[in-house]
Amino acid sequence: MVLRRCRQLLREEDEALDVSQDVFVRLLENRDRLDARYPSSLLYRIATNLSLNRLRDRARHPTSPDEELLYRIASMETPGASEDARSTLDSLFRRHDPSSRTIAVLHFMDGLTLEQVAQEVGMSVSGVRKRIRALRRSLEKMETP
Repeated sequence: MVLRRCRQLLREEDEALDVSQDVFVRLLENRDRLDARYPSSLLYRIATNLSLNRLRDRARHPTSPDEELLYRIASMETPGASEDARSTLDSLFRRHDPSSRTIAVLHFMDGLTLEQVAQEVGMSVSGVRKRIRALRRSLEKMETP
């Protein structure tokens, strides 16, 4: 389950393997502080967060111009996705708390309900709803000239 989640987000086998191993390392390092009543949800959330962190790091620190280009090409959601859409999303998520990206991925990509997202990220449903509204408002402001 962890590896499948990492593959889904990272779309690169070697990185997915690395991050999935990091999930279990993180689990062991923090075992005294973690609430393990729902282990699959916990593992899923850790895998999501570490994968998103890896994507952010990859985008911030490409080792060469060619690697940056390969990253942009590889991270396109669909074959016809435009670079404008990608840069708009990057700009949008830079304006908000990093957990807002996690909320957006869980809700819009994974199809989780607001209640499920709230449980995953440890927030109230109204808090998740506010974050999604704030993302939508920011996007609308960015789209209007």
